[in-house]
Amino acid sequence: MADKRIQAEKDYVKGMKYKDIAEKYGVSLNTVKSWKQRHGWTRNKGAPPKKSMYTKKPGAPKGNINVKGNNGGAPKGNSNAVTHGFFAKFLPAETMEIMEQMQERSPADLIYDQIQIQYASIIRAQQIMYVRDQDDITEVLKKKKDTDFGEEREWEFQVAWDKQANFLNALSRAMAEFRSLVKQFLEMANEDDERRLNLELMKARIDKTKGNRKHQRRQEQQRCR
Repeated sequence: MADKRIQAEKDYVKGMKYKDIAEKYGVSLNTVKSWKQRHGWTRNKGAPPKKSMYTKKPGAPKGNINVKGNNGGAPKGNSNAVTHGFFAKFLPAETMEIMEQMQERSPADLIYDQIQIQYASIIRAQQIMYVRDQDDITEVLKKKKDTDFGEEREWEFQVAWDKQANFLNALSRAMAEFRSLVKQFLEMANEDDERRLNLELMKARIDKTKGNRKHQRRQEQQRCR
């Protein structure tokens, strides 16, 4: 992936458009933009420098994009190898692979991942923590043990109002975290980022799900009267 990014940067410096770069290397437009932002891609501006009368030193000019990706090793002082070598001693291979992939993602990408996970959790909680009506009581076995007189069991009863209160508290915290993540993403993402529209759809679906639950609850309460 790193080699692909380096080649993409070379094409960008030469003047290739974002869209064409994305198609050439099989990545999304947002990925190309995040590469530019994270790695400080710049295009050469102005007229080319005048030729010097002095003898040219061997090697590529300072800052030349073509030196990137060569097999000459990392620049002096580069800490990438040291950092990964340190983690490699203690972390599982699967974790290291995830970290490698995360390096190619922008902060906005990482926050959007968290938004999707939080969104899925909120939607799933509507089903798991649903309280049917005021008579909805859950009986939970807390512990059991064998005694001289047989098996002894201890039960815990969760009544509807406690279950509903716990659900509302958990939902409030989850929604607060969701709104915080969305705010952070909107501050980082580009104005033309298509994921902005996805966030509006997520919010609308959450509101619709909450509305359906409230409607069902009112209907069940009316039937019980």
